[in-house]
Amino acid sequence: MRPWEANIRQVVPYVPGDQPGGDRLIKLNTNENPYPPSPGAIKALRELETDRLRKYPDPAASVLVEALAGYYGVEADQVFVGVGSDDVIAMSFLTFFNSDKPVMFPDITYSFYKVWADLYRIPYETPALDGDFNIIPEDYEKENGGVIFPNPNAPTGIYMPLEQVEGIIKANQDVVVIVDEAYIDFAGRSALELIGRYENLLVVQTFSKSRSMAGMRIGFAIGNRRLIKALNDVKYSYNSYTMNLPSIVMGTESVRDKAYFKETTDKIIATRERAKKRLSGLGFTYPDSRANFIFASHPRVPAYKLFEALKQEQIYVRYFGGERLCDSLRISIGSDEEMEELFAFLERYLKDFS
Repeated sequence: MRPWEANIRQVVPYVPGDQPGGDRLIKLNTNENPYPPSPGAIKALRELETDRLRKYPDPAASVLVEALAGYYGVEADQVFVGVGSDDVIAMSFLTFFNSDKPVMFPDITYSFYKVWADLYRIPYETPALDGDFNIIPEDYEKENGGVIFPNPNAPTGIYMPLEQVEGIIKANQDVVVIVDEAYIDFAGRSALELIGRYENLLVVQTFSKSRSMAGMRIGFAIGNRRLIKALNDVKYSYNSYTMNLPSIVMGTESVRDKAYFKETTDKIIATRERAKKRLSGLGFTYPDSRANFIFASHPRVPAYKLFEALKQEQIYVRYFGGERLCDSLRISIGSDEEMEELFAFLERYLKDFS
């Protein structure tokens, strides 16, 4: 090692899902929405005055913040926006998890949590999910430096009822508890219902899944105004202009287009429920997903072998590997047409294993 290398921060990076190119592929590996952004968002982009791009955007993204506040029934100073929920959560780790005590998150969950903890040198503990991949709330009833977990969880898709979520928050009122709700719009009741009761609760959501805007990178957090002020203080000490103008403009119109939002989320939920039945008919098993993906395994076919066979057909799903995950594939919910192509291939392929 060269002397200057000794002072380089060493981390094991997060590995994102493949972003393959081509016109004929079926992309079911990164939980993107198969439907376009709302008509209002598309119209706003087309009509955007390009001269505005030479100027810095509003650092507070006020129009978007106010739209989100109105939509969710909170005050504007309870909303923080960032460049995707990854940016919001990374900023939250940096802002809130500064104790010598370990932050707690599940052993099987969004794998970026470990990366951020290592990057910021935050100690952490990872209580194990039970045999059915459920979070055990009692495991979080111990002294810690903060708690974060997704609901629904990733990559399992399991949704924790709001009563259990509240139990974890209630047991940890001396630290900040972050509920990562990237997939909540496909699931059930949101922890946003609890914001008024718990000043230590921060709820994070994203436009990447249910709002069809993964390419625009918009995420947000809602919580007590003191938490939001702390986040903004860190943001303005790091990078004032985090959100670009097209994201602010399109995001605002997406929030306003309530009917389209409901229409597309309802479509995905309906397709997901049909996909569960089709997968069951083909012999797959899976946790009961409430997200826009299904974490499925087959008793006769190794997951990695099936992953490679699908890729040869230009059908991309996600394989994680590692202990307890290596037997399953995470299959994003695509359009009905995309899912039919997936099932047609699976029916042909699995005949050889009957």
